Amino acid sequence: MRRAVTLATVAAVLAATAAGSALADGTAAKRTADSAANSAAGHGTLLDRVPRRGVLRVCTTGDYRPFSHRDAKTGAYTGIDISMAGNLAKSLDAKPKFVATTWAKLVDDLAAGRCDIGMGGVSVTLERARKAAFSEPYLTDGKTPIVRCEDEKKYQTLDDIDRPGVRVVVNPGGTNEEFARAHIKRATLTVHPDNTTIFDEIIDGRADVMMTDASETRYQSKIHPELCAVHPDKPFSFSEKAYALPRADAQFKEYVDQWVHLATHDGTYRKYADEWLARPVE
Repeated sequence: MRRAVTLATVAAVLAATAAGSALADGTAAKRTADSAANSAAGHGTLLDRVPRRGVLRVCTTGDYRPFSHRDAKTGAYTGIDISMAGNLAKSLDAKPKFVATTWAKLVDDLAAGRCDIGMGGVSVTLERARKAAFSEPYLTDGKTPIVRCEDEKKYQTLDDIDRPGVRVVVNPGGTNEEFARAHIKRATLTVHPDNTTIFDEIIDGRADVMMTDASETRYQSKIHPELCAVHPDKPFSFSEKAYALPRADAQFKEYVDQWVHLATHDGTYRKYADEWLARPVE
């Protein structure tokens, strides 16, 4: 009888110890979860941090008119998406601060926290979407040729362009280079490092064709009468332009999506686009 009581006592002690350990483990886990939640709350969403900071940091290349252009002499930025950045910043009680980047580094700079948003004619791609989220699109686009006007009839198709003797020029690091390398196998492909002077290569006869977004071909043919956009209404590819955003900030993305939706339906985007395209040729 005494042995049975002793065994029962030992069992009760062991059960109490196990329960206490489980309670301690549960408390520790809760503390860890609470600590992580508090840490995340302290870091916060850009929807709260931008107004507190009073600055919206915008990564942009500054080499892609009509969306983003940096004046080499003054350092000032202009363009459709530069105006849109100002509008977005104002809606957040902030001012835009433009952070210089390149097409090859844009999403990496965004992912590293060097800016809050990427703007300036950014095309949505699956490769970029692995590192960044994208807003609701604001423009449908696609790759199409731009050539000297006397050659417009010569370069209507990819087969017309991808022939020996044809000189294709492309800027580095973005979707233009990706498209050119995927489709140019027999023509001569040259990478020109400066997207602000690349169209001079065609005008001056050092290249025959560039394939870029239809929106850019329309603008460049406007400011360079020697150049013609080839079927910009029927480009070779389909793409959409949107704003690149931090992947983990759903609240900020929801806000930017709503802002884009309103801006593309209430005339805001159209006003900025019309203002830019109506500018006199520089």
